Amino acid sequence: MTPTPGIPRAALSWLLVAQALVIVPHLGHLPIWIVLLWLGCALWRIQIFRMRAAYPNALVKIVLMLIAGFAVYQSRGRLIGLDAGVVLLVAAFILKLVEMRSRRDALVLIFLGFFVVVTAYLFETGPGIALFSLLPVAVLLAAMIGLQSEGQAAKPWPTLRLAGGIMLQALPLMLLLFVFFPRMGPLWSLPTPSDRGKTGLSESMSPNDIAELSRSDELVFRATFAGTPPPRAELYWRAMTLEHFDGRRWSQAATPASRVDWQKRGEPLRYSVLMQPSEQAWLFALDVAESDEAGVYRMSDYRLQRERPIDRPLLYDVISWPEAVRDSSLSPWQLRRALQLPSQGEARSRLWAQQLRKAYPEPEALVNEVLANFNREPFVYTLRPPVLGENAIDTFLFDTRRGFCAHYAGAMVFVLRAAGIPARVVAGYQGGEPGPGARTVQVRQFDAHAWVEYWHPQRGWISVDPTFQVAPERIELGLEAAVAEEQSFLEDSPFSPLRYRQYGWLNQLRLALDELDHGWQNWVLNYQATQQQGLFERLLGKDFQWRLVLALLIGGGLFLGALALLLLKPWRDGLDPAQRLHAQFERILARQGLRRLPGEGARSFADRAARELPAQAAQIRAFSGLYQAQCYAGRSVAPSVLRHSLKRLRRALPWRLPGRGGK
Repeated sequence: MTPTPGIPRAALSWLLVAQALVIVPHLGHLPIWIVLLWLGCALWRIQIFRMRAAYPNALVKIVLMLIAGFAVYQSRGRLIGLDAGVVLLVAAFILKLVEMRSRRDALVLIFLGFFVVVTAYLFETGPGIALFSLLPVAVLLAAMIGLQSEGQAAKPWPTLRLAGGIMLQALPLMLLLFVFFPRMGPLWSLPTPSDRGKTGLSESMSPNDIAELSRSDELVFRATFAGTPPPRAELYWRAMTLEHFDGRRWSQAATPASRVDWQKRGEPLRYSVLMQPSEQAWLFALDVAESDEAGVYRMSDYRLQRERPIDRPLLYDVISWPEAVRDSSLSPWQLRRALQLPSQGEARSRLWAQQLRKAYPEPEALVNEVLANFNREPFVYTLRPPVLGENAIDTFLFDTRRGFCAHYAGAMVFVLRAAGIPARVVAGYQGGEPGPGARTVQVRQFDAHAWVEYWHPQRGWISVDPTFQVAPERIELGLEAAVAEEQSFLEDSPFSPLRYRQYGWLNQLRLALDELDHGWQNWVLNYQATQQQGLFERLLGKDFQWRLVLALLIGGGLFLGALALLLLKPWRDGLDPAQRLHAQFERILARQGLRRLPGEGARSFADRAARELPAQAAQIRAFSGLYQAQCYAGRSVAPSVLRHSLKRLRRALPWRLPGRGGK
């Protein structure tokens, strides 16, 4: 058995370290057996290097591959798909460690490592993972340098320093390519990993759905206003309009992207939204919203929708008209849809609706009575509502009277429809936390909310919120204030920093990190074709194309010229440092009238100079001895030592010896 052929110790050490660093960002979505597999393969590889274990033969390698494939299937339920593919790739990256024998095998492992680093961005795209990924890349480069450089094969730290230097040299070019290279869409699209676990609103809603969202502190979007944001109580972010009720759940009806009947009134709100991936097609906006973004449409129910689901952070601009009048008249099919109810069930609620209709023939008066009933009766806002039976609305309105916003919105729309008033549920988010900037609002999953829209023949759709009648603090202050007594805010997330906002320094740190993440997503992840064009227009004007080409040609020429000067160094004479210092030695003696003769060796010249200048003989012989040791004896003498010896000689010599002509 022989040591690892062709793989230096330093390179192998860096490969082991690199594998550990490459796997770390994947730990959140990899099965635990991957960690055990790496530990086993790393120990095996070390034992091979110490000549205490053998390389796996063909049969063992086949068995290991089959076991890895079976483990992936058991943990992911399939072998095809992005998440299963990543696990298979990481497993192959680990198994290659014990199989490699030559430098070629080690290079394959290194290139595979670079690819595994990139796959981490499929699951996480924050600035933290981007910064951390530089570490495994540097270590992989160090392993590559250790493979190629014989002189540094046994020196691990110099290889890492050289790798860091290479990365620093590449940084300016990377930034230039990022800013100026044309932004193109992907040549292909990849499905979202199934274990990514996106949470959020879905296309249908039951009361418990929004209650579950209230337990999550995940960021949904950030909105940045052109001016001062509206008060929290006015921030109703529409996502969906739910018009169909099957007796248990509210869901979206088929809604075309058609022209709608609305009139602009009041002052508009201008803002931009940076939305997190939701895997859904709808966007978030205040009513009534307009957007000029490509592929974004306003549907006939006034929600904004995109052509494709949002699978990456999305930045879009919006203009909203909060005081606009919407649909002063409805078509017959719109009326039927806004009055739809199941044919049976909820008898007590239907009876109460008929009584209200007789007592309050005007729609607005009837709506105000329903809202007053929520405020007058002992209703309770809670994240821990009791389980409701078959007639859930009857049980909620007349028995338990304990519920979340979806209970109140769903029950009110049912009663209004039973009384003959067109109505619908709107699902989205309400409120938001002010960000570090004065114009930014951050909205999280626990801000999920449902409210009511009813239709008035002259005034169109009007928004009302029954939750405000029961728990006004939920609308004005937020969920945490509304459930302070039962202490159910983020009770499943004891380590969430949002639970400790009362500590000033901790809250400031959280907001600073949020601002950093916002800037990263806004300026890096969302730097697409539109943002690039806007940057060029700000820097170079409207007709920036020819100016950009000219700037790239001039800038590229200057960069290449500077690089050529740096590499070629034409001002140098081609001598190494020792020879350059010896040339200075000759010039110093020439000023004393001693010039080196053609064909005269360095030692002979030094001896002759020592005889001619006996007072400085010791300094002359000292410098000449160091130079000869460096150039002819194979001893390593640092240039600084030669330079210091030459300086001592220069100080010992007089300015010029008169009367010496020299030959």
